[in-house]
Amino acid sequence: MKTPQRLGVGFIGSGFNTQFHIRAWTGVRDADIRGVWSPNSRNARKAATLANELGVGPARAYGSIREMVSDPDIHAIWICGPNHARVANVTEIVNTIARGKGELIGIACEKPLGRNVAEAKEVARLTKSVRLKHGYLENQIFAPQVERGRELLWARGAANTGRPYLARAAEEHSGPHEPWFWKGKLQGGGVLNDMMCHSALVVRHLLTRPGERLSTVKPKRVTGHIASLKWTRKEYAQQLSKAMPGVNYRRTPAEDFASVNIEFKTEDGYIVIGEATTSWSFVGAGLRLSAELLGPEYSMSWNTLDAGLKLFFSRAVKGKTGEDLVEKQNSETGQMPVIAEEWAAYGYTNEDRHFVRVFLGKEKPILTFDDGVEVVKMLMTAYASAEKGKTLRFPAPGLDKFMPKVARGTWRP
Repeated sequence: MKTPQRLGVGFIGSGFNTQFHIRAWTGVRDADIRGVWSPNSRNARKAATLANELGVGPARAYGSIREMVSDPDIHAIWICGPNHARVANVTEIVNTIARGKGELIGIACEKPLGRNVAEAKEVARLTKSVRLKHGYLENQIFAPQVERGRELLWARGAANTGRPYLARAAEEHSGPHEPWFWKGKLQGGGVLNDMMCHSALVVRHLLTRPGERLSTVKPKRVTGHIASLKWTRKEYAQQLSKAMPGVNYRRTPAEDFASVNIEFKTEDGYIVIGEATTSWSFVGAGLRLSAELLGPEYSMSWNTLDAGLKLFFSRAVKGKTGEDLVEKQNSETGQMPVIAEEWAAYGYTNEDRHFVRVFLGKEKPILTFDDGVEVVKMLMTAYASAEKGKTLRFPAPGLDKFMPKVARGTWRP
C-alpha cells in the first residue's frame, strides 16, 4: 500500500481500552479514526459516535473485520479486543489481505500479545506473513513523567555516576471491568497476565539507555509469586459472582496479586534488577501506577495518585457511583485525587502519536511484536517460577507449550 498523507485507523474492540485511545486521539496529528468493529454492534456504534463527537473521525461502525480491512480508507488497525479473540482477529485481518480483498500498512496490538507464548508467536507470524508493520501497544512507557524522568536521570545522573541498577514498577486497582478478565481460561491467567505485562516491561525500559534497544538489557533469571489475597474469600467471591456473571472464584480462582523479580545483565556487563508487583486487591482511590529508578547517586519516582488536583466531598454530597475522577474509582466522598486527562497521564496519547508516525514512515518503532513476544515469555517464566516455587533461568525450558495452571483452571491457592 502506498503511504497516505493521513493515516486512516480502524479499531477492533469498543470497550474501556478503545475509548481511552479514542480520547487520546485528540492529541494525535496526521491520522483519523475511521472505523470500529466489535462483536457488540451497539458498543461499536457508541465508540464511533464518541470519535465523531470528539472530532477525531469521521468514524463508523463496521459489520465485520473483513469489511473494515477491505475499506481503502482504512490503512492500519488497532487491536483492542479481548485476549481470547486475539489470534482469531489477526487471522481474519491477514486472510482478508492474503485473498487480495484489502490492504493495510500495519497493525498495532494491545497487551498482552497473546495469552501464552504460542499465541503471541502466532500473532507475530501471521502479521509478518503479509509484510505488515507492527507495533506493540504499551502505554506506560509513554507516560510523560516516565519519559521525562528516564531521559533526565540517564542524561544527568547516569552520565556522571554510572548506569541505574534498580527499577521498580507497580499497577494496582480493585479489579477489572468485564467478566472475561476474571476468567483464567479466557484471559490467560489472572492479574499477572493482565497487568504484569505493563510492569515487567516498564522496569526493563527504565534500565535501558535511551536510544538503545531493550535487547541491551537481557533477562537472565526470574522469580515469580502469585496469590489470591481477597477475591477467594467467601464473602468477596459471592460479591464477585453477583457483579460478574459466570465468574466463580470458589471453583476456578485466578490470582489477584503477583510479584516478579527479574535479574538482567546489561550489554556492558552489569547485573541490574527489576522488581514489579500487580494487584486486583488494592484498596484506595482508584487505579495506582507507580515506578522508581535508582542509581549510584540519583533516583526518580512516579505515582499517578499523587495528582495535582484534589477534590473533597462531605457526607452530605450524594451522587451515583462512577469513574469521573480516576479509573477504577472506589469512593465518591472524602478527599479524592483527580487525574484530569487520564489517557494522557497514562501514556496513551504519546503512544498513539508514536505509532501513527511509525506507520507513516516518520519514526522507527520503539516496540514491535517481537518485544510483545518477549514480554509474554517473561510472564510465562514468572508463572512457571511461581508454580515450581523457585527462581528460573530465562527463558524457562518448554515455554512454547507452557500454559499456567490458572489458565487451565487447575490452580488452587
